Amino acid sequence: MCRVARGSSPACLPRLWFLFWHGYKGAVGRESPAGAWHRRAARMGAQSLAVACGALALCLALTRATNPGFVVRITQRGLDYAHQQGIAILEKELAQLKLPDISGDFRIRHVGKVHYEISRLDLRSFHLPYSRISLVPNVGLQVSISNAFAELDGNWRVKIYFIRDHGSFDLKVENVYIKINLKLGSDASGKPTIDTSDCSTRISRVRVHFWGKFGWLYNLFYGAVESRFRNILESKVCENVVTSVRSELQPYLQTLPVTARIDDKAGIDYSLVAPPTATAQSLDVDLKGEFFSLAHRSTVPFPPLALAFPPDHDRMVYFGASSYFFNTAGFAYHAAGALVFEITDSKIPKGMGFHLNTSTFSAFIPQLEKMYPDMPMKLRLSAPSAPFLNIGPGGLLLKPVVDIQAYAILPSSSLAPLFLLSLTSNVSAVIDVKSGHIVGSLNMGRLRLSLKHSDVGTFQVRMLQSLMNAIASTMLLPRLNERLKEGFPLPLPDRIQLSNILVRFHQNFLLLGADVNYQPLKWR
Repeated sequence: MCRVARGSSPACLPRLWFLFWHGYKGAVGRESPAGAWHRRAARMGAQSLAVACGALALCLALTRATNPGFVVRITQRGLDYAHQQGIAILEKELAQLKLPDISGDFRIRHVGKVHYEISRLDLRSFHLPYSRISLVPNVGLQVSISNAFAELDGNWRVKIYFIRDHGSFDLKVENVYIKINLKLGSDASGKPTIDTSDCSTRISRVRVHFWGKFGWLYNLFYGAVESRFRNILESKVCENVVTSVRSELQPYLQTLPVTARIDDKAGIDYSLVAPPTATAQSLDVDLKGEFFSLAHRSTVPFPPLALAFPPDHDRMVYFGASSYFFNTAGFAYHAAGALVFEITDSKIPKGMGFHLNTSTFSAFIPQLEKMYPDMPMKLRLSAPSAPFLNIGPGGLLLKPVVDIQAYAILPSSSLAPLFLLSLTSNVSAVIDVKSGHIVGSLNMGRLRLSLKHSDVGTFQVRMLQSLMNAIASTMLLPRLNERLKEGFPLPLPDRIQLSNILVRFHQNFLLLGADVNYQPLKWR
């Protein structure tokens, strides 16, 4: 199978050339009459070309699939913070372990059979004072816990022939070592998954203090029950870890939104395009990062580019939003018909000092007064194509093209087309993160107007420059910025807040860094 390396030109291309050349050589290398030779060569050449084109299409598809539109990077600092939260939960759950009663018989030389019963075991506490989380490249995560200890108490009963005794005991388990390997993946819906691939527990020391009448009896069965205590507790700890990962951690990861609805027009696809990847320094999660129209989802006509993430590790988490991510927003909103803005006189702010009618525009287009005297007007602003932005170290730049169709509103309320203008401008953006959303505002440079079509004869477009500047800066731009102020949600699981925000622009993507604060549910 052809394979394509991420962020590079398809590695299949040399193989495709071989396929084509081999087919061509096979076609021309056989001796035959001239007519048959040409037919066979054409047929085999066409077959080779079809194979090559098909393989090229597959390579391009694979190339496109490998590059995410959005990347989340969790650094060691972020993992350490998550580990602290997880250990606190695990510690509480281990303290609620239910241990079974123990009973049995054993024989003592010169004494005979001894029957014992250990019951009503109550685990008072389980402490995990030292632990760490490590990245295992290309595998997942490993949690190591050392010097853990637990305390429990219970009742005991012993029978040797006609001698019976009972009492209570205190047990302390010390130097407990736990190693947990976590495997990361993704399910069919693109949500992250996590499971325990391996767990081992080793208890180095068990100390028991018995309370009762006959001290010599205690030592008779202590050795027999100590190993059973150890084995039961070791297995129960790992059972609890597996259960905790599946019942607590996995459901929590599932709160990461695969799709985020933005408004009634569009949503964002945040599904994983590959399982999370562990490196020596971070955990990287590649997401589709694609806006889509809610009414009709169509294929984006351009591929995501490879992201060259910088080696920054000061923050707990980094988000890489590619130019593909932002450009699919323009594509989705354009496909949804949302990039249309109509202006009538009622929408003109009173402070602007003019009315949107033919009398106002006749100062710039004299023939309007004769053709449509003192009639209200409508301006319909629309994008002829989806806006396309570029991201570089200097920031985010956009050069939108807007068509402005002017109409006269006739007494019958029907519209008479007047002229069609094309408006372009250099637009820059200021980006921030607030309440888990990417927010922004646009700054518009000087407008450039050109006449695309006129139904009222020729006129000097530059005469409309000041008027269109006023309309764009007081009506169009504020409306866009009001929408951008609401922002677009970042892919965050539940109860996560971001702080210490970092915003940097790199080639083809926006880098956002942040520290994380988790708000746990109240322990029941």
